Amino acid sequence: MINSFTIRAFKSITDLTVELGQVNVFIGANGSGKSNILEALGVLSAAASGVVDAESLMRRGVRPGVPALYKTSFRKERVSPHIFIEAKNKDAEYSVSLNNIIKKPQPSWLYKTEHLKNKGETVVSRGTKTKNKERGLAALKAVEFESDNPALKLLSLLSGYSIFTPSTKVLRGIQPDSQTRSPVGLNGGRLAEAVRDIQILSKVSEENYGTVYSEVIELIDWVSRVSISDEDKQLLSTSIPRQKNLLLFEDRFMKTSRNTLTAFDASEGALYVLYMAALAILPDAPEFLALDNMDQTLNPRLARNLVNKLCKWTFDLNTGRQLLFTVHNPSALDGLDLTDNRIRLFSVNRNNRGFTSVTRVVLSEEILEENWPLSRLWVNGMIQGVPSI
Repeated sequence: MINSFTIRAFKSITDLTVELGQVNVFIGANGSGKSNILEALGVLSAAASGVVDAESLMRRGVRPGVPALYKTSFRKERVSPHIFIEAKNKDAEYSVSLNNIIKKPQPSWLYKTEHLKNKGETVVSRGTKTKNKERGLAALKAVEFESDNPALKLLSLLSGYSIFTPSTKVLRGIQPDSQTRSPVGLNGGRLAEAVRDIQILSKVSEENYGTVYSEVIELIDWVSRVSISDEDKQLLSTSIPRQKNLLLFEDRFMKTSRNTLTAFDASEGALYVLYMAALAILPDAPEFLALDNMDQTLNPRLARNLVNKLCKWTFDLNTGRQLLFTVHNPSALDGLDLTDNRIRLFSVNRNNRGFTSVTRVVLSEEILEENWPLSRLWVNGMIQGVPSI
């Protein structure tokens, strides 16, 4: 698990260090820098894999852009020629400084410095004079490590990181996912296959996954059954693109003969629930991942319940998975138990100079005694993360 990360000179972030838990929620005004934090980790992920270019960044859900857009450019502030990102856990550390000349951008960012430590001992150290600046040394060195080496585990954890941002059109199957992978694509591809995987696990390990799958279906209160088929194409209009597998929902309120809906016709909230569940539950999801705007399309009650279940599934299944997600719906916060140190809430703001800052929300004894919902505290400006309008 990543214990902390540091970001310097990246977009709206001048200098920022965050101490993480296992489930980490970021709130803040639009444009405060929440997505910038997730994307900086995406850049670090690409660096840990050995190359930072447009393809490796998009593969991790980072929006492609020219170097001038990645570097800080505040007025009356010295602009650093490079960005610095670092991640640490209890046994290892990895950091890089990356540069790409603004006036003459290259396909790949150049490694200025790169350091990898294993239990305090430096195992990779790149200086400014090291050659082959387009390739990471840590990724090359990693092949020499034993499988239980903490530095290798940290690199693997970082390399697998991705930002998942579901799209309704992709989830419905009418638009392809440009970044498809297992268990689901970054924008929602392979949802039917992921649901099938959850169903298989629920039968193989009924004691653990059977209960979890029941909780997933309970979140979609109008559904009696979810199934996957490669034959019921007649349920789709001929104008809709055909998928290999169809996700089918049975509406418990409708007549048995006419109560089946495909993902194209079903509530988009149901699709988002299944998508989030796949990332929290399935073993082949990344161990370290981010969900950007995870509460979009969800009504307040569903947002609250889904956040609560994401925490529960993460802990109950002992996956060791570490989640970061951004939310905008105040009710989503009511699904968090901030008395559990594994769950952390962060308020993201921009100060009067425009710099992104992050403050961990820690509830006072007074607030805990009053038992006020987090949604109320957020809306009333008592935990920051809302714009001053």
